[in-house]
Amino acid sequence: METRPRSQQRARTKIIATVGPACQKPEQLAGLVHAGADLFRLNMAHGSLAEHAQTLWAIRQTSADLRQPIAVLVDLAGPKIRLGELPGGMIECVAGAEFRFVRGTEARQPDDLATTYEPLIDELKVGDTVMLADGTVSMVVLEKKKDYVRCRVVQPGLVRSRQGLNLPGVHLSAPAMDEIDRKNAIWAAENEIDFVGLSFVRAPRDVRELKNLLRDAGSSARVIAKIEKQEALDHLEGIISEADGIMVARGDLGVEINVAQMPVVQKRIVATCHEHQKPVIIATQMLDSMQHSRRPTRAEVTDVANAILDGGDACMLSGETAIGQFPREAVEMMNQVALAAEELFHDNVPQPPGNFRAEGLHPITSAVVYGAGHIAAEIDARLMVVASHSGATALALSKQRTYVQTVGISDSPQTLRQMCLYWGVIPLGDMPTLSSQQMLDAVTNWGLRDGSLESGDHVVLVAGIGLNGGSHNQVVVHRVP
Repeated sequence: METRPRSQQRARTKIIATVGPACQKPEQLAGLVHAGADLFRLNMAHGSLAEHAQTLWAIRQTSADLRQPIAVLVDLAGPKIRLGELPGGMIECVAGAEFRFVRGTEARQPDDLATTYEPLIDELKVGDTVMLADGTVSMVVLEKKKDYVRCRVVQPGLVRSRQGLNLPGVHLSAPAMDEIDRKNAIWAAENEIDFVGLSFVRAPRDVRELKNLLRDAGSSARVIAKIEKQEALDHLEGIISEADGIMVARGDLGVEINVAQMPVVQKRIVATCHEHQKPVIIATQMLDSMQHSRRPTRAEVTDVANAILDGGDACMLSGETAIGQFPREAVEMMNQVALAAEELFHDNVPQPPGNFRAEGLHPITSAVVYGAGHIAAEIDARLMVVASHSGATALALSKQRTYVQTVGISDSPQTLRQMCLYWGVIPLGDMPTLSSQQMLDAVTNWGLRDGSLESGDHVVLVAGIGLNGGSHNQVVVHRVP
């Protein structure tokens, strides 16, 4: 395989690529990594566990061939409500037409609609809104009976079998995870998956439930809470505090809330994640037109750039890479847009640690990281190196948004993979962690080979006395011979 081009041509913002039929082979995955992908997503709403196992093998093989850490995110489907089968596979919803949502999974009358959600009739009430086809079709509930609710089409359009339903403002009794989600989470734990995404989070307890399930299964996977309901926004602080990371899942969220509020809500979520020093992913329709086109729209390019300028740690591609015609081109374009946007971070000054609420980070470590960032900026260092057993220090350094390139080192292979989500951090495997001098020598040799370093450059190392526990209490400034 070709050698990965590192350094200056790779954006600091991390790129997540969803794997699907368009990019499942090892050579296709390697192409996406060369284009800029840092992390691969397995969407458990599609495909069998056997198929996902084959994809995971391909990712791990790609990682071994390229000799670099590549992270994997398993995205649980969650309690998604879907339509049942429709006559002919689709139906035209005309403005003013009336339909009935009935109990069961099969509709027996031409104007009846069935769903996969059994309690739907019980939990809807007169005046509620039902959104279909990603919010392009909407109905209002006119009447409620024991076995059906009658609705009128307010916004017309075409709906298809198995499409999703959204119920803005309706409190659902469905649990955060069903048995299929639990089975998939256990599979993720058994296969040492790095991140597990939890869909349709409503409260911090949902996140705790998944965390407990993973820990009981012996997993160190980080839980990514997907914000896509109004209830999640109502409990945002608690959810962010409980989760290891957040995904702004704009597809369903843009249907559940007033779509005009979406940009403001996105900025609020990102800002709160920064306060808690949690990584945040911006997802859905980022370069959607590139499923069928080699070039994105100007609006999509602006959207990606603004997500990065807002402070997003990562941007995610869904259909663009999973089923699109130009998966590699989509990753390349996102990388180019990110590189252009990140130029505005060039003169960023690290923020004092008091501005943050980093759960689990030792106060000495927080102060040392802040000081190291200032030192690196002051001496115009070419590289920062952080040695971290858990990855928490690497994440804290990432959140400073210094433009100095950062290398992450760890004695834990999974920690290295999880660093793939941290803005601006390049995880390096096969590096010594026993002493500061050994680490500096190894990173210097790598940097000279890679082109990241030249003779006379300064390198700033953040480390501690041993990597297991305690605080990071050491900053070393090294000059390349």
